[in-house]
Formats: sequence, C-alpha cells, structure tokens
Amino acid sequence: MNQVRVGLLVAAALLAMPLTAAAQPKKAQPKEINLDEEGAEKPAEAPTEGEGAGAAEGEGETPSGEGEGLGDICKIDPSACPSINMDEAAKRDINAEMYAVQQIYALRRFRFEITPYFGITMNDQFVAHPAPGLGLNFYITNVLAVGVNGNFYAALNSPSNFNFQTSRAARVGIPITEYAWNANANFSYVPAYGKFAGFGDFIFHYDFYVLGGVGAIATRPIAVVDPDNRTFEYKPRLSFHVGGGLRIFFNRWFAVVAELSDYIFFDELENPGIPIGNDANGNPKAQDPTTWTAPETSFTNNVQAQVGFSVFLPFSWEYRLPK
Repeated sequence: MNQVRVGLLVAAALLAMPLTAAAQPKKAQPKEINLDEEGAEKPAEAPTEGEGAGAAEGEGETPSGEGEGLGDICKIDPSACPSINMDEAAKRDINAEMYAVQQIYALRRFRFEITPYFGITMNDQFVAHPAPGLGLNFYITNVLAVGVNGNFYAALNSPSNFNFQTSRAARVGIPITEYAWNANANFSYVPAYGKFAGFGDFIFHYDFYVLGGVGAIATRPIAVVDPDNRTFEYKPRLSFHVGGGLRIFFNRWFAVVAELSDYIFFDELENPGIPIGNDANGNPKAQDPTTWTAPETSFTNNVQAQVGFSVFLPFSWEYRLPK
C-alpha cells in the first residue's frame, strides 16, 4: 500500500515540471522590417569589391563632381561657406620666409680673420723649432681668402743632445740648422663646412680649409763639424707654404684652429769636410768662410703643427637673402 502512494507522488512531480517551465515570461521578438513600406530604414549596403575597398586603401583619387568639395560645405552650413576667390588667391605673389637650406652659421665674406697660434716641429728630430705665429686673412668670398702669416723662431731653436753626443762619440756630425723667422703670402680656400652633434648633447659648427703660398724663411747652419772656426749668419731663402686645417666655431666670430703646414725651401748646410793646409796668404783654409758650407743646397720640409684661435671682424653681419 505504501509503495502505491510513493509511486503516485513521483508521477505527480514529473507532470508538474513542464508546467513550471511554460510559466516563464515570453522574451521580446526582433521587429520585422518590411522593405516595401515607405519610410522604412534601409540597411547599409555592404561595399562591393573594387569600390569601397579601393577608397579605403587611399589610392589618391578623390571623388569629384558637381556639388562636392567647397560646395558641400555651403550646403551643410551656409554661414561657413568660404568667401575666398581661389583663382585670385592662386595668382598672388608669395613672400617665402622659410628655406630648405639653413643659413650659414658664420659668414666669412668681406670679413677679416686674425689668428694667433703656436707651432711645433713635426719632422726634425735634431733641432726643435717651436714658434709663435700670427695669420691675417681677408675673405673675398665666403670660401676664398687672401692673407699673410709669419713665424718667429729666433731664440727658441733647441738642438737635441742626440746629435751632440753622436758627434763626440763617433766623430760623425749631422748638419743641422736653426731658423730666425718666416713670412708668407697665402691663398685660403674653404671646401667644406657644416656641423656635428657632439655626444648627442650639443651641436658645433666647423669648416675645413686648405692654403698655399710663397714667402721667405731665414736660416743658418749650426756649427757642429768645426765649431772652433765656423760661425754663421742668418740668410733669407725662398720658401713655399702648403697646408690645411680645421676650424671649430664657439660662436659666430670666435673659433679654435688646428693646422698642419709645410714650409718647403732649399737650405744651406754646414760642410761636413774640413779643408787642410793654408791658402796663398798663409792663413789656414779651415778659417775661410767660403769653405764652411756644403757646395749644394738641401731640399728641406719644415712640417709644423699649429694650434690657435681665430677672431672674425666685424663681429656681426646682416644676411641678404634672395627674394
């Protein structure tokens, strides 16, 4: 009897479950659109291949035709309609104020350059020729200049002990000379100028220059072979000047300069031989000044490293730009 009652309760529960699910509220259904009715919104048409896709890729073609461009602005907002006559505006002259090439940092044309410097010998291991010097240039154009420079060597020549000790030990002397002064007239040319970024932190301006000229240098031999009888005087000799250098500007009128110059000349050296005997007057031939120098001159390069600074005058100038 109890089993019959339990079976009836289970059957009643199974019948009640679908009734509970059917009692849930009904969801809103999407509105159906009838495209044939007037005023119905038409869904946006998907772009077809070759039309919308081509415009999105920006092929550079813009739609053109009547009612587009500036006309569209006037249709949308008449108050914002442009009142500019584009044809007349296109014909007017333009006064350009920006140029693709930056202005030169330091103009040189029609300016004087004063360059004091100090030079040291680079290729003479027997006699050092340190010298203070001065250079003056006037720039005819922004890259071409004429000028003069000079070096003062007197009292600063310093023979090395190497030649002295070698002469005493081996009795073999190397002819050496010392210089008094040097002066040249030069042409300078600036083939390149620009600017560098230093360590990515600051910018400095520079220029390269080359020069060439002609002048004179006063030299005399140093008595090494026979110092007891020989004494020499300074004599000027023709010299040629070639060189080049780098200028780094700190501002538009002040720069530091590093230059390498070669002063080329034919030098007169001491005669390595000593004549023996006496002349017709009974005097020793070793005391005859005509026997003190070598019969031939020696081709000499006096390569000199120079470091100094440049001051350009006038300090300021006015750019004149093309119209």
